[in-house]
Amino acid sequence: QYRSNGYFYVCYSSSQELRTSVISRFAISKDDPNKADPASETVIMKIPQPFSNHNGGSIAFGHDGYLYIALGDGGGRNDPLGHGQNLGTLMGSLLRIDVDHHQSGKNYAVPADNPFVSRAGAQPEIYAYGFRNIWRLTVDRKTGDLWAADVGQDFWEEVNLVQKGGNYGWSVREASYPFNNKPSTAQDPLIPPVWEYDHQLGKSITGGFVYRGSKLPELQGMYVYADFISGRIWALQYDAASGRVVSNKSIASTGFPVLAFGQDESGELYYMLETVNGQGIYRLTSTK
Repeated sequence: QYRSNGYFYVCYSSSQELRTSVISRFAISKDDPNKADPASETVIMKIPQPFSNHNGGSIAFGHDGYLYIALGDGGGRNDPLGHGQNLGTLMGSLLRIDVDHHQSGKNYAVPADNPFVSRAGAQPEIYAYGFRNIWRLTVDRKTGDLWAADVGQDFWEEVNLVQKGGNYGWSVREASYPFNNKPSTAQDPLIPPVWEYDHQLGKSITGGFVYRGSKLPELQGMYVYADFISGRIWALQYDAASGRVVSNKSIASTGFPVLAFGQDESGELYYMLETVNGQGIYRLTSTK
């Protein structure tokens, strides 16, 4: 509804409150539609974090109009507080909230069909869980599918297609493999990633988008993602009918850390690099 109300939503780490993640709504400036009005902030949620890592996050609106919020496990090596498999905390989960309505003194409402609304002891905002540190979450603009790239710890990086109520394994598993000899405490069946790669190819996945533009027809419908450490970019072709990855091809090697991806109104993709000269935003183009 941005065109009608001028609202946009952000996730950021607070500079005023130590180890606190904030989800807020802002309005655009009345004088310049390309600027935000800093005085317009409405805080939707504040999430205290126990450690200094995994404090970032990712947000996206689904085709259902609800806001999806990806939160890491709270940080600390080996998930020391056991957040990944604990539905009693928001950590290590993908949340789903309704920002158009309020309830119980909050600046949002919980959708009645969220999967854990009726489960005793569970946080009702949770849509899926068992994540270490999603970086990033995106929605396929054509199908509405939720894609989540989850950063691993010791050996594996993973790409997930998120299902309602799904348990994605951390910290019982890292990708498809048992983690640290931990006994399973899972309340729900563990869902494996649709794709995973080991740390010989990269050590920190950066999620991207399913390409829906027109300038790169060879990438149509493919999930484009990268690795922060190796600087490589791949395009993954997933067949929904069979539930299998058909191909995963390397399409670029930047030589720099890939921080994030962006998508414009026409579906073309951009990526952000950490470079020595500060010139860090590039559009994905063909070399043909």
